[in-house]
Amino acid sequence: MDYKINLIELFEESYRKCPDKVAVIEGQKSITFGELAKKAKSFASYIMKNVSSQNRPIAVFLPKCIETVYINLGITYSGNAYMNLDVKTPITRIKNIIDLIEPQIVVTNSKFIQTLMPAISENLIVINIDEIPEATDYDFRAISNIIDTDPYCIINTSGSTGTPKGVVLNHRSFFDFIARSLEAFDIDENEIIGSLSPVVFDIYVLELCLLMAKTSTIVLIPDGLSAFPASILNILKDQKTTFLFWVPTIMVNIANMNLLSKIQLDRLKTVWFAGEVFPTKQFNVWRKNLPHVTFANLYGPIEITLDCVYYIVERELRDEEPIPIGYAYRNTDILILDGDKLVTDVEVDGELCVRGSSLAMGYYNNPEKTAASFVQNPLNHSYPEIIYRTGDICCVNELGEIVFKGRKDSLIKHMGYRTDLGEIEHVIINSLKLVKNGCVVYNYAAKEITLIYETDEEISPADFRKLIGTELPKYMIPTVFIREEELKRNTNGKIDRLYYKNKVNA
Repeated sequence: MDYKINLIELFEESYRKCPDKVAVIEGQKSITFGELAKKAKSFASYIMKNVSSQNRPIAVFLPKCIETVYINLGITYSGNAYMNLDVKTPITRIKNIIDLIEPQIVVTNSKFIQTLMPAISENLIVINIDEIPEATDYDFRAISNIIDTDPYCIINTSGSTGTPKGVVLNHRSFFDFIARSLEAFDIDENEIIGSLSPVVFDIYVLELCLLMAKTSTIVLIPDGLSAFPASILNILKDQKTTFLFWVPTIMVNIANMNLLSKIQLDRLKTVWFAGEVFPTKQFNVWRKNLPHVTFANLYGPIEITLDCVYYIVERELRDEEPIPIGYAYRNTDILILDGDKLVTDVEVDGELCVRGSSLAMGYYNNPEKTAASFVQNPLNHSYPEIIYRTGDICCVNELGEIVFKGRKDSLIKHMGYRTDLGEIEHVIINSLKLVKNGCVVYNYAAKEITLIYETDEEISPADFRKLIGTELPKYMIPTVFIREEELKRNTNGKIDRLYYKNKVNA
């Protein structure tokens, strides 16, 4: 890969090589690289004629579709950072995000504009893509002004105060991740990606980067098919998919249903998984049925640009043995710290911390949270050097592999989403005022969010889910509800969360 400063330079070089190649497939629709570039440039021209600033966030309130892809590219062409919003998320949460990030524009279409309006302030520019003309002339002086440390996108992740944190990622960190991935894996110009993740996921952003870097074709799998894994596998088979990057939840379902023995994926060659723990028993079903596929377990919070550690599974793993998260990517350094001291012994737990150019720029409009997570390297007292403290506990095993052990706080990965249990508590207790007191914990074995609560009268699970669903997305709604007369307190009078965490995980 020749040296480039920003991702649009990469896309410009790539699409000109094969303008007639199919770039994105959505059901019966498709778009070539040449058409995709034309639409992206047209939209960028429209933005640049209506706003003069650069390096600002532009929100996108659209489902996963071809339009979202060229809108994201168009925003990048304009020299701004795109921020995709989930159209299925309650509008109060969308409003919280918009109020915090303060994008200069929000992009939507005729179908979703009325849903969006309650979240819009009078100063925010709303663009309905169904009503804008297609540009015939382009002015892209903005491209030459984009440097590698300028923001490329903002990805929102759960926050304990009820408002998600907007993680700012720049062009350089994605170049870093792409280069590392191309070195470690056999990714070529013929990849066909089975894209299952929502557009608010970092996995989608990686897929978009592979489209720009390697002219990979993205096959958009409809969100509604998540409950029909056989239909998803048939799409992969029909489209001759070669590359997957999925959250393990649906992969577990596919293994449990023994679908891989019935639907052959002969063209598949690379499968990445990340976002949560993949039970080894179900992983071994995938590996047994697809012996020709390279499998890799990737690890990393979005604050370090997708992933910083990977493990290509080459040795046999027992069903009861955890899949290691492996080794640090090239140009990334992993520090395992016990407080501010480096852990050097085998099988000794510590917090996984990361240093390198892959680190995010911080949280948008949130200097306090940024300062708390992106901190000076405690091992370096000679010059400023920022590391990111993940809050994840890990160790190095006897083979030198990093093994994930769990979280040290209330952050979990559930259904592929990073979720702050404190945010769920905040909404239930403070925003909706449904209970006197409450404690939200996670059952890791059953993968269930559990609410233990105090109320004068019991509330039915159906009523809980309905009310919580007005404020939080479906994946954050508890599935188990336990009422107690009085929650157990620890010695300082606070709810004993450790007690309840241990109880549900016993």
